[in-house]
Amino acid sequence: MIESRTLNKVAAITLSFWIAKIIATTLGETGGDFIAQTLGLGYVVGFFVTVVLLVGILVVQIRANAYHPTLFWAAIVATTTAGTEISDMMDRTFGFGYVLGSSVLFAGLAATLAIWYYRKRTLSVEPIVEKDSELLFWIAVVFSNSLGTAFGDALIDPIGMSFVQGAVVCSGVIGVVLLLHYLTRINSVLLFWAAFIFTRPFGATFGNFLTKEHARGGLELGTLETSLVAMGLLVAVVLLSSRIRRARSLKPLNA
Repeated sequence: MIESRTLNKVAAITLSFWIAKIIATTLGETGGDFIAQTLGLGYVVGFFVTVVLLVGILVVQIRANAYHPTLFWAAIVATTTAGTEISDMMDRTFGFGYVLGSSVLFAGLAATLAIWYYRKRTLSVEPIVEKDSELLFWIAVVFSNSLGTAFGDALIDPIGMSFVQGAVVCSGVIGVVLLLHYLTRINSVLLFWAAFIFTRPFGATFGNFLTKEHARGGLELGTLETSLVAMGLLVAVVLLSSRIRRARSLKPLNA
């Protein structure tokens, strides 16, 4: 007898999910900087390039009738890359600043989650099957990744932390969320979204640490080279988790 599983368009929330999410956020940061800064296209052009790519991937993802790991994680990377351009364009091109920019993005995220909860009476991603729920999920992901970018940048520029210190602060927040999950009865859905948001600034600050100039405290490894390495790591994690998931689905249930 083969174990049956409920259809879900979102990757299973396991350790590999969070590892892949952090790598994807790092890739989104370095990839966004490659488009806007290394290629010299600027944040506005970078915004349009990444948003067109994002919309194209999301159309295919939402129209699909099953979970496809490659497609799902491509969509996550697209949201993190677009989120980098959205946040940087608001803060640097339009001059919103980190406080106002973060406030606008937080309001957008809160409104999306409120609409989602009003319609479905849940914000859980296990499972997401209906297409309207999935659309709201991806809108929330775009806002959360953009907000996470703004928060990560705020730790570095106005507050004055180094990239490593910013990454440590974000990892500390994630650690607190993890402890709350195991040691308290706080709603697991609320903790999921908290972790989902704060993995983004961790990836952003760590990505900046890898690519920024030595004078700014970075390793200056290059946005293209770092993006290619991150992409390779993400592919490896997704392939490994998919094999494990497939092996478990084929394992017979005990009588």
